[in-house]
Amino acid sequence: MSPIDHFSFGLLTPVLAYVMSSVGSMLGLLLTSRARLIGGREGRYWLVGAAFAIGGTGIWTMHFIAMLGFSVSGTVIRYDVPLTAASALIAVTVVGMGLFLASYGGDRLGFLLGGGLLTGVGVASMHYLGMAAMNMSGLISYDPMVVSLSVLIAVAAATVALWFTLRVSGALRIGGAALVMGVAVSGMHYTGMYSMSVQTHSEMVPVHGAKAIDFLLPLIVGLSVITVGLLLAVILSPSEKELRSEAEFRARLRQRDEGAPEVDLFGTPRG
Repeated sequence: MSPIDHFSFGLLTPVLAYVMSSVGSMLGLLLTSRARLIGGREGRYWLVGAAFAIGGTGIWTMHFIAMLGFSVSGTVIRYDVPLTAASALIAVTVVGMGLFLASYGGDRLGFLLGGGLLTGVGVASMHYLGMAAMNMSGLISYDPMVVSLSVLIAVAAATVALWFTLRVSGALRIGGAALVMGVAVSGMHYTGMYSMSVQTHSEMVPVHGAKAIDFLLPLIVGLSVITVGLLLAVILSPSEKELRSEAEFRARLRQRDEGAPEVDLFGTPRG
């Protein structure tokens, strides 16, 4: 088997990948926190933004930043552009489906586990589709046991992430949860990459496709611009405290109009 180097740029790519995963996860948790407080149709828009943040920035962008440090001795690596773009679409779609399923189910465990399974398998599919997009002068094989382990990690990480989106609020808790999610996503990525073996051909075979830097960089920059836009939307929107105060005020007005005892935001009678 040909030597594989996952860290051809040293710690630069794994550290940048982890940071990007944590940033995307943190932004996604901020957006889902807004979605819980706002609810209704507007809340669903925030969930769509969270799917782009977690799926696009936290998972897909992390994956391909890490792949920039991947090299195989004896061959160049090129990427199939349509397959790579499809992997990005899968990442955003499955995360969005998981978020909506978990949000719809609320406290019901079955919806959380179902959303985690759907999202985890989808993220693993994105990961291996991204790996399949690599073209090189060699024969690629995978260790089934390690592949299975990476899928289990993906499902567990997705379930925990969805649980965070339903429960976590506040800057410190969201920041801590995002760091944990970054570890989980990075762990799944490098576990999956460890399952891969390459036997290069004795004679160099022409390798077709695009260089990573030629199309990955524009895609990563594009997703980063979307991430900045979502972050600005969070910053410019009412704070969590303001949203809670507004919800409590509306609840008091509704109770007063109905002639019922006045209650606080959590339904506890006042006085």
